[in-house]
Amino acid sequence: MGTALVYHEDMMATRLLWDDSECKIECPERLAAALGSLRQCGLEQRCLHVTAREASEAELGLVHSPEYVALVRGTQTLGTEELQALSRQYDAVYFHPSTFHCGRLAVGAVLQLVDAVLTGAVHNGLALVRPPGHHSQRAAANGFCVFNNVAIAAEHAKRKHGLHRILIVDWDIHHGQGIQYIFEDDPSVLYFSWHRYEHGHFWPFLPESDADTVGQGQGRGFTVNLPWNQVGMGNADYLAAFLHVLLPLASEFDPELVLISAGFDSAIGDPEGQMQATPECFGHLTQLLQVLAGGRICAVLEGGYHLESLAQSVCMTVRALLGDPVPVLSGPMVPCHSALESIQNVRAAQAPHWKSLRQQDVAPVLSTSTHSTEGKPLSPLPGDPICKAEAEVASLSFLLDQQHLHPTPPVRMAITLTAADTTLALSPHVLRQEGSSPKWETEAWARWAGQAGESVMITCVSVSVTDVLSPGVWSAHHRPHESLAQDEALGKLLYLLNGILDGQVNSGMAATSAPAAAANLDVAIQRVLSLGAQRVLCVVLGHLDRPLDLADDGRILWLNIRGKEAATVSMFHVSMPLPETTGGFQSCIFGLVLPMAYGFQPDLVLVALGPDHGLQEPQAALLAAVLRGPAGGRVLALLEEKSAPELAQVLVRALYGEAPPSLGPFLAASLEDRQALMSLRAQLQSRWEMLRVAASESTEGRGDS
Repeated sequence: MGTALVYHEDMMATRLLWDDSECKIECPERLAAALGSLRQCGLEQRCLHVTAREASEAELGLVHSPEYVALVRGTQTLGTEELQALSRQYDAVYFHPSTFHCGRLAVGAVLQLVDAVLTGAVHNGLALVRPPGHHSQRAAANGFCVFNNVAIAAEHAKRKHGLHRILIVDWDIHHGQGIQYIFEDDPSVLYFSWHRYEHGHFWPFLPESDADTVGQGQGRGFTVNLPWNQVGMGNADYLAAFLHVLLPLASEFDPELVLISAGFDSAIGDPEGQMQATPECFGHLTQLLQVLAGGRICAVLEGGYHLESLAQSVCMTVRALLGDPVPVLSGPMVPCHSALESIQNVRAAQAPHWKSLRQQDVAPVLSTSTHSTEGKPLSPLPGDPICKAEAEVASLSFLLDQQHLHPTPPVRMAITLTAADTTLALSPHVLRQEGSSPKWETEAWARWAGQAGESVMITCVSVSVTDVLSPGVWSAHHRPHESLAQDEALGKLLYLLNGILDGQVNSGMAATSAPAAAANLDVAIQRVLSLGAQRVLCVVLGHLDRPLDLADDGRILWLNIRGKEAATVSMFHVSMPLPETTGGFQSCIFGLVLPMAYGFQPDLVLVALGPDHGLQEPQAALLAAVLRGPAGGRVLALLEEKSAPELAQVLVRALYGEAPPSLGPFLAASLEDRQALMSLRAQLQSRWEMLRVAASESTEGRGDS
């Protein structure tokens, strides 16, 4: 199983035959740019090629009326003037003699992809298609869209494959009202769309694009609109929308398939969106969606009109689908005030329909009087850093050039070998590490860990951390026989850690004995800092106390998810009991751990499963999978060597990039877990602004004009 790439060169045939400033941006060069970049980056060659086919008229009829299909079929014989006259009957549409053929290929490509994913021929994939589809309705073309590719695919998945729960994620910058209309009363399809709205002053100018439109009849709660009311939304805003709106609802919905209406006019540089999200952001969003539906994702191209930004964003999406690490997110991880207003309103509108939101702190809907209602677009304040990407980025070209500075490490995943894990059935691409750090280095760190464990401060040790790494410092000391095995494990850990830090290995898992777990974690932290890392995130489960000698200076963020009680020891030392239910665990991950992790922007993530960690295998896999994002995939997991092989197996697979298994049926968080999470968020959000889910006075003015 792998990643499919579906396209057909014939889809480049349609183009505008007359002057039209509005429609000229939907051009064949869009596909050419995306394909060219995939080839240049070596990504196309790694995908399974699937040739698109023409959809049958019966398949088009899953969504569209026979009369409309016949009308589009008739465009094949029309002249230019007749095509232009017909196009004027619709909003922002042009027809071409090849439109019917290309439209059928676009639908057929998506159906090919859905069939391949749902039959297990591939795990996920991308359909590069045009014309786009999410605006087209049952009997009308609209917004460059002729046939509704994704809507037809959802109906096909239900009827041919018997699916009952399909999630459609529309991150195009325009509202996909066509999809919304088709499924507005259908509880088997959860439709999420964010879109540039500006209080109804941006195309398509529809009141039903606002947050208070939640679906009709049995479909109430299954339409989720998140309107962006100003331009300039960036990585932090998009990520906050996923963490605080989409992922809680989607996890409760538990989809069997995820369809992405992947429009990249929401990326930086696009003239339609005027947003600031960088290409790697879409890789992160894709990674987060891979924790749903067993990773069965079909991404389908919609908009995207800045060719270079489109091409790079497509590449980042495919990298994530392939399981590759994605570069860290750039820019300040602080959502702007306008984004928080939108998130607050959609959470309030959806809370009556979803347990996952009712169990959280949901602020009331904001009055329209609190919003700007002027017809002009809103833009960020001059020089304001919140709703922009990096302040030092002088141009889009410079930003896109930076993507080439993050090569994929030659080894994606490595694991240390001990007697306990040699029987693991691993992918042949996972390196079984045999190497170890030099004996003198291992013994030096072991001696340092022993002294530190006796509460001797680093500054009082007779040699510094730098001196520890000098050959011969501890050579005269003979290690006790019972420490040899622990030294061996520590040597392998150091060797693996060095490989991650020098870019040879992306992520890894190291075995450690229970008595040495805390000491080895301490050594790993100090080793990372000694090699120049600025920020290290430690996510600890089980009985592993925070080392007393860790300075609370912002370099270490320590999150203990199996603490005795919910406690904020400091803004960089947080403890929370392990939630008892699936809903509680998901709220902890999406509502606390990930917002803090992304806000911290670590150079490395250390995950330590100590004694009595309490994690079930699906929980461990979910935690490992989502923590790949904040540090660009650089994650090192420490696991007791006596742990069950099944636990090691799921951790390795998750860190390698495979989708984690389902947590099982959704069970709402207990009252105690809800109160603990809300208390921690209230205490921490003054420092960790990615935790915010509502606008407040403290965010007033950020990014607003």
